[in-house]
Amino acid sequence: MTTETPRWLTSSYSDNGGACVEVATNLAASHGTVPVRDSKNPAGPVLGLTTEAFSTFVTGVKSGDLGTA
Repeated sequence: MTTETPRWLTSSYSDNGGACVEVATNLAASHGTVPVRDSKNPAGPVLGLTTEAFSTFVTGVKSGDLGTA
């Protein structure tokens, strides 16, 4: 059973002075989306990524394929 309420998680690697995001992966199976928000502004906007887009993003981060600005 999956709850309809997002359970927000912050990466253990996010101890960098507050510049991090939170994700709620518990909605992936039931809704096909992974909500993402700014951890410094939990009442602010939420970006709903498809599970495919989120997976592609995570793969890119892990492989180092995302360029830096």
